[in-house]
Amino acid sequence: MSGLIPEVFVLDVDGVMTTGQFLYSSEGKAFKVFGPDDADGLALLRRFLPIRFITGDHRGFPISERRIHHDMGYELDLVSTTKRVDWLAERYDLARVVFMGDGIFDHLVMRRVGYAIAPQNAHPYAKACAQFITPGAGGQRAVAEACLHLLERFYTPFGPDAAPWR
Repeated sequence: MSGLIPEVFVLDVDGVMTTGQFLYSSEGKAFKVFGPDDADGLALLRRFLPIRFITGDHRGFPISERRIHHDMGYELDLVSTTKRVDWLAERYDLARVVFMGDGIFDHLVMRRVGYAIAPQNAHPYAKACAQFITPGAGGQRAVAEACLHLLERFYTPFGPDAAPWR
């Protein structure tokens, strides 16, 4: 992505925003574990770059929708893990997409987009295709770390002397 300004930051939900764990009750999928600081990192980045989320988890969609769309205010789409390249190409110039994923099929997207990010605990295929691997795992500040990295690489770095409340 040399010289190009990213058009959008698209993130997978499960394993990136969450730990990737699904907690079940006798009624089915009941909970997902979302991590700290990721919403704050996204808030710093969103003034520079549109952000949206995708998930292939149709049974857990209402849980993700509650956190991503209702609580945080971002777009969330249900997109099969094997159809993501086509879905993205219909909406964006792939060369200007930043994608963050962790799963076994996410490398298919990561090798086609302009810039790819993986959390530290991503599948080896995803990590092999990433230009940046976060120090933290999914659901453990990986998204916040990715946002700080994108600010530094493409926009205005954020640091302790640049707190938004000053």
